[in-house]
This record gives sequence, structure tokens and C-alpha cells, in this order.
Amino acid sequence: MSNTLLIYATTDGHTKKISLKMQAFIESQGDAVTLVAVEDATAQTLASHDKIVIGASIRYGKHQKIVADFITQHKDQLESKSSAFYTVNLVARKPEKCQPDTNPYIIKFLDQLHWQPALKGVFAGKLNYPKYGFIDRNMIRFIMWMTKGPTDPKTNMEFTDWQSVDRFAQAVCDMP
Repeated sequence: MSNTLLIYATTDGHTKKISLKMQAFIESQGDAVTLVAVEDATAQTLASHDKIVIGASIRYGKHQKIVADFITQHKDQLESKSSAFYTVNLVARKPEKCQPDTNPYIIKFLDQLHWQPALKGVFAGKLNYPKYGFIDRNMIRFIMWMTKGPTDPKTNMEFTDWQSVDRFAQAVCDMP
């Protein structure tokens, strides 16, 4: 039985929802899982787990700075264990941008950090215009207009492929 640490950073809660789904899947396979927000993760938390999975969302083309700082600070520990990283972004709603080798955000982020985890994943996120404030709603609508996505301000749509999340969670279980 493995002891897996799932660390997440979320902007609107969807990355946490994906992490909870992974936690349930991994636990159903008989492994122990600890779920923690990145701001609550410590070197001691990392040390007490066999596998480490970090998930982070994108807003305006960037992952949260706290995630980059965490990975940079704990890179040696991450590289000494079985580790995985996944990104959640709306660009991944497009079939040509939903894989680790085709999604520009995960490629750029991991290259900047000089970190290549054993397992990488990309998941499409959720678009919920009614939840966003005026500025975010209109900025995201503009981005969606440019990328031929939904622009109706009433749109509340999940693009996540939950079977893909399960496959990633199974791959986490299969990591040595």
C-alpha cells in the first residue's frame, strides 16, 4: 500500500474538485491519500509520503506563483520520490491542447522550473461566468471570444473529461 500526497492550488475550486475525485479513486484502489492545499503543505508533509501529486489551475495564462515557489523550494524532495503534476486550464478543452506534450501551459511551466515529474496530466477546467466578478468575467469572455469558446455571460460549463482524471489517478497508483 502506498501513501500518496495530493497537493492542489485552485482559483475557483475546480482543481480541488478534481483532486477530490483522484483521492476517491486512489483510495478505492487500497492506497492511503492525504489531500492538502499547497499553502498548507510542508517539507515534513512531503517526507511522510511515498508519492506526491501536485495539481494547479491556470488564470490568465499562468499557474499560481505559490505553486512555482513550492516546487522550486522542494524540488530535491520531489525528485527523490515518485511525483506527478497536472494542470487545469480551459485551453485543454480543445483536443489538440489536452495532452502534456501539446498543452503550452504545462510545457512552459515545467521548463521554467527545470522539473520533469514522472507523470504529467492536463485537464480541461470549468467556465462559470456568473461566479466571476465583472473584470474576470469580461477578460475571460474576451479570451474565449479569441479562442472560439463560449462567450454567453450565463455560461456555467464543465469541460473536464472525468474518465481522463480516472486514468491519471490509475497511473498514479501504478507509479513505483
